[in-house]
Amino acid sequence: MQATNPSCSENAPVPPMDPVLMAIIANRIDAVVREMTHTLLRTARSAVINSARDFSCAICTGDNELLACAEGLPIHIFGADMQARTMTERHADLAEGDCYLHNDPYTGNTHAADHTFLVPVFFEGEHLFTAVAKAHQADCGNSLPTTYMSTARDLFEEGSLIFPAVRIQRDYKMVDDVVAMMRSRIRVPSQWYGDFLAGIGAARIAELRLKEVCAKYGKSAIKTFIKAWLDYTEQRMINALKSLPAASLSRDGRHDSTPFLPEGIPLRVDVAIDPDDARITIDLTRNIDNVDCGYNQSEATAVSSVMAGLFNSLKSDVPRNSGSFRRVDIKLREGAVAGKPRYPHSCSVATTNVSDRMINLTGLAFSDLGDGLGLAEGGVGLGVGMCVLSGTDPRYDNARFVNQIHLCASGGPASASADGWITYGIPVVAGLMYRDSIEIDELKHPIEVKRAAIVAGTGGAGRRRGAPGSMIEYGIKSETMTMIYPGDGQEFAPRGARGGQDGGLAGRWLIEPDGKATKLTNAANILIRKGQTVRGQDCGGGGYGPPLEREPERVLEDVRERYETPARAREIYGVVLTGSADDDTLAIDLDATRTLRRHMASA
Repeated sequence: MQATNPSCSENAPVPPMDPVLMAIIANRIDAVVREMTHTLLRTARSAVINSARDFSCAICTGDNELLACAEGLPIHIFGADMQARTMTERHADLAEGDCYLHNDPYTGNTHAADHTFLVPVFFEGEHLFTAVAKAHQADCGNSLPTTYMSTARDLFEEGSLIFPAVRIQRDYKMVDDVVAMMRSRIRVPSQWYGDFLAGIGAARIAELRLKEVCAKYGKSAIKTFIKAWLDYTEQRMINALKSLPAASLSRDGRHDSTPFLPEGIPLRVDVAIDPDDARITIDLTRNIDNVDCGYNQSEATAVSSVMAGLFNSLKSDVPRNSGSFRRVDIKLREGAVAGKPRYPHSCSVATTNVSDRMINLTGLAFSDLGDGLGLAEGGVGLGVGMCVLSGTDPRYDNARFVNQIHLCASGGPASASADGWITYGIPVVAGLMYRDSIEIDELKHPIEVKRAAIVAGTGGAGRRRGAPGSMIEYGIKSETMTMIYPGDGQEFAPRGARGGQDGGLAGRWLIEPDGKATKLTNAANILIRKGQTVRGQDCGGGGYGPPLEREPERVLEDVRERYETPARAREIYGVVLTGSADDDTLAIDLDATRTLRRHMASA
């Protein structure tokens, strides 16, 4: 069955849609994406997918517009339409039963480690939808056993196999040659193949369910819905932008240094808001050229990062799809570290480090509009709690393993209305991924977690408090193990907004059996030996608003929960406490607090 152009993309008049029916179909399609998500979570083999949930699902229209993304990670889903477009442009013979694998960062993907499965969905001979399932791989065939290869000077040194929308199924049958290529390159092929089948299965579930929706409501109603839903979403975005003041905003920031980038990476975002025209322009063209390592953004992540920062800052739950995107103009420069990469620069770490900083910068820029808008910066840096571990496991006949663990809990940023999220992770996932079960990680890898704790007093103080960072320490049950991570956040802390304080810095150490601690750099590749442990502290999130405006009752609760310390309660928040949190006698001395706050405010 060959593809035809869907009439929903033509300029022919489309009858109006009943708003109740539009809401029903929109929720039904959203449910399809959630079923895709459940399928992938429950059937994948690697812990990075079935434990950490490092994947996203979405549905695009037949003419390559993002329609629905439910709980997709911010860094993954905003570029799904680019990948669908690559598929349709490369394959004029799209047919029912096809499935395509796409991981090319130069034609719409995020980075090579995110394998995306694209299934064109046909109904009555027409390509109406594309189901998109994107999952971060435990191993993608890089020259080093990591999916975040910060040291790669170019795409070739990175080493991953690249699939620019390559057909992997025809008439629902597997193209075995592609499978053979991946099996020969992946270090743990059986684990990869399980994830491969899970990704295809998630997309095929969507195909089945979307056909059911089309059969129930009819093709004409579905086409009418697509146009009406995207137009409605655009109007929602128009309303949101008209509520903002006209402004030109700029924010600068910096990624930490590394052994190969001693000056770090300066970054900038410029935002222009035109409420009269209900348009917003985000300009990234003033960023530096591509760097000779893996920190370059792909076009998809450059767009996704600032779009995520924008949506985080809107006082509205505008749906994330191509309708709302119509009101946003993003300017990118080819050959820029935050922009369009120039081939063959590596984008191995495109989904995290620079993207995390760009999300933070965008949200912080919006805080300059006035109190109540924007948000502080969230914790950054993939360290020892989010590294890729590899080696052999003596418990299972020295079987080889490769996987990224997710045991970090970087502090979330405070907003004008809420404290930071404790299990935020990093800005590009914004709390939507899961934190690994320690017990499952210890079963899957020869590691033993010695300590996992929140570090009191590391969240940025403010009227609304940034979440504190956490500490993780673990050793190994094998003779040696390789640990690779890209790092960040050890030099430039997440910043507070509107008078809020900065969050705490990250830190990473290698601990010898005698207790001697060696500070680890960013972009580390460490061989851990038996008896050694690694310790990592994640960033805290920035605070929002002056700390002296935080309600004393909230400060009391923070100290009780061990998010804050009694000393910081007094010295930063001006709250005098009596008693002890250890025996439930902790209380506020209101008179002393009022006196102290008056003194601090006038100092």
